[in-house]
Amino acid sequence: MKYVLVTGGVVSGLGKGVTASSIGVVLKACGLRVTSIKIDPYLNTDAGTMSPFEHGEVFVLDDGGEVDLDLGNYERFLDVTLTKENNITTGKIYQSVLEKERRGDYLGKTVQVVPHITDAIKDWIESVALIPVDGNEGPADVCVIELGGTVGDIESMPFIEALRQLSFSVGQDNFCLIHVSLIPVLGVVGEQKTKPTQHSVRELRALGLTPQLLACRSAQPLLDSTKDKLSQFCHVPAANILNIHDVPNIWHVPLLLRSQNAHHSILKLLDLLSIATPPDLEAWTRRAETFDNLTESVRIAMVGKYVGLTDSYLSVVKALLHACIACSSKPSIDWIAASDLEDDTARLTPEAHAAAWKTLRNAECVLVPGGFGDRGVSGMILAAKYARENNVPYLGICLGMQISVIEYARSVLGFEKANSTEFDEHTPNPVVIFMPEGSRTHMGSTMRLGSRRTLFQTPDCVTSKLYCNPRYVDERHRHRYEVNPDVIGVLEEAGLKFVGKDETGKRMEVGLHVFYLLLRFLWCVYSHLLGPVGFRFSPCQSLI
Repeated sequence: MKYVLVTGGVVSGLGKGVTASSIGVVLKACGLRVTSIKIDPYLNTDAGTMSPFEHGEVFVLDDGGEVDLDLGNYERFLDVTLTKENNITTGKIYQSVLEKERRGDYLGKTVQVVPHITDAIKDWIESVALIPVDGNEGPADVCVIELGGTVGDIESMPFIEALRQLSFSVGQDNFCLIHVSLIPVLGVVGEQKTKPTQHSVRELRALGLTPQLLACRSAQPLLDSTKDKLSQFCHVPAANILNIHDVPNIWHVPLLLRSQNAHHSILKLLDLLSIATPPDLEAWTRRAETFDNLTESVRIAMVGKYVGLTDSYLSVVKALLHACIACSSKPSIDWIAASDLEDDTARLTPEAHAAAWKTLRNAECVLVPGGFGDRGVSGMILAAKYARENNVPYLGICLGMQISVIEYARSVLGFEKANSTEFDEHTPNPVVIFMPEGSRTHMGSTMRLGSRRTLFQTPDCVTSKLYCNPRYVDERHRHRYEVNPDVIGVLEEAGLKFVGKDETGKRMEVGLHVFYLLLRFLWCVYSHLLGPVGFRFSPCQSLI
C-alpha cells in the first residue's frame, strides 16, 4: 500500500479536505485506485453528537457512520463509498485500547501513549486502507490520509508520532507527505510572506516528519521569488511547491494540481510512474468550465436553524449546485434564519423579520433542511405554509418533511395543536412521533442511520420519474422521529400523498402534494457530478 499524508499548518480552514480530495482525483485520473482516511484528533467517538456550529454538518455513510464532512468531499470527488472506519478519532482509538486493557489483552503491561496508542493508530490505518471502497475487489493502490487540525496542536501529537513510525516502517517509496500551508499577503506591504510556512515546516520536521511537497494556499498565484525562498528554507524542491490559489470553483483545484505536475511528483516519490497513465481529466475540465460559463440563476430560499455557518448544510448546498448545473443554472441561495420569520422576531427586531419575509417572497423555490430541537420550528412552519399556499416549489428534507406534515395537519385538517412529540410531548395531535427503536437516554449512534430501502407505492409519481422510474431507491437516513402511522389515512384523504414507504410499509419516506416534495431520507449525501443525471441528485432538480 502507498500512503499520501496531507497535513495542515499556520491556521485551520485552509481547505485540506478539498486538497486531499483533489490529490485523489488526479491520482485516480492516472489509472490508480484510491481510498481515503480522515483523522480527527477530537475525543468524540464520532461527529454524531457535535453541533453543526462547532464542526459543520454531520455526514452520514451507508453503514450508518456519522462522520466529518470531509468524507463527503472524498465521496463526491472520488465516487467511492466509504465506511465509518475511514474516519479515525481520538475517541475511537482510546476506546479500542481501553477495551483491550479491560480484557487483559496487554498481559499486565503498563498501557501508554507510546507504544499502545500509536500502535493502535497504525494498525487502524493499515487495516482500513485495505478495505475496497470503489466497488472493485482487492485493496486500492493509494491511500490518501488527511490529518485534521494544525501541526503543533496538542491533541494531534499521538497521531503525528504514529504517522512518523508508519512512514519509517513502510519505507520512503511508500509514503509521501504533503503539507498545506498559508502564504498571506499583508495589506500594507503587499508582499507574499513565507515565514508562517517556514515555521510550520520547522515544527513538522521537529516532530520527525519531513514534507516532500508543499501545497501553498494564497489569494493570488505565487511569485517565482516566493517559491525560491520556500524551497531554500523548507528544504523542498521548487518543482514540488504547489500553489493552490483562489479559483472560481473547487473543481478547478484538481486541474490546478495537474497543471503543476503534482501527479508526476507524487508518482515519482511513490515509485508508481511505471504503472500510472497520463492523467485524464477531460470530463472534469468540462464540468469546471460549464459552471464558469453559466449565466442564468435560480433563487433558492434556504430556511434553516444553522444558517450562521453554511458548512452546516454543505451536502445540501453541493446537491443544489449539482442539480443547477444539470439544469444549466447557477444557484443563488438566500439564507434565512427560521427564527427571523416568527412573530416574536417581529416584535423584538422588526427589521430582521421584514428582511427575512422579503427574501422568502422573492425566492423562486423554498428548501427546509434537517435539524434537531424546537428553535426556529415556528418559522419553518410559516415558510412551508407560504410555499404551499402560493404554489412555490418546496423541498422538505428530514426535519423539513416533519415541518410540512405539521403545517398540513394544522392548516388543512384543522388540527390546531398538531405537532411533533419532539417539540411537544403532550400534543393532542401527534402527527410526528418518536421511533420505538430509538434510545431516550443515549444520543450517539442511536438514531435510524445509514442506507435504507424506500419502495415507491405509485410507479408514475413525480419522485419515481425523477429517479428514472425504479421500483425502489436506497438512500441514507439520520432521524429519531417519523410520521405517525395513525394519521396517514386522514392526511392522504386530505391530499397529502405518501408515495414512498419503507419495506414494512409503515414508515413514510416520500410525500407529495402539488408543489410539495417531502423526503424522510438525506438524498443530498449521495449527490455528486460523477453520478448519472436524474438519479444521484434528481430531487433537487424538481425544485429547480
